[in-house]
Amino acid sequence: MNAGYLVLVGALLAGPAASADAVQQMLNEYRQQGVTTMSAQAGRELWERKFPKPGSGQLRSCTICHGDRPENPGKHARTGKLIEPMAASVNSKRFSDPRKIRKWFKRNCKWTLGRECSAQEQADILVFLSS
Repeated sequence: MNAGYLVLVGALLAGPAASADAVQQMLNEYRQQGVTTMSAQAGRELWERKFPKPGSGQLRSCTICHGDRPENPGKHARTGKLIEPMAASVNSKRFSDPRKIRKWFKRNCKWTLGRECSAQEQADILVFLSS
């Protein structure tokens, strides 16, 4: 067997495990911040909730860019750029790096909610998207 093939197979097999490890690391961080329960249902509700954009009368939600179903690709509201599916079941690379998870939560929560998400909100969304 060719060595490149073995590396590829190893990387594919490690992908979901690496993702699960990063999600687990993040959930542990949320627990250290005082989050005691995490709910996929609460995550779904937050995903679908509409938040007023200050001063504009417009409403924003995660679904504007990511769509109603996280298993499907989304489209950036402003640029039209394709957004890969958010669901870990479809996109194993989505939650593979805790640093990126933190970065995107910070950016997207500020855009959508008009503020940073709490540890509880992040935990619920992460459980929802990785379930």
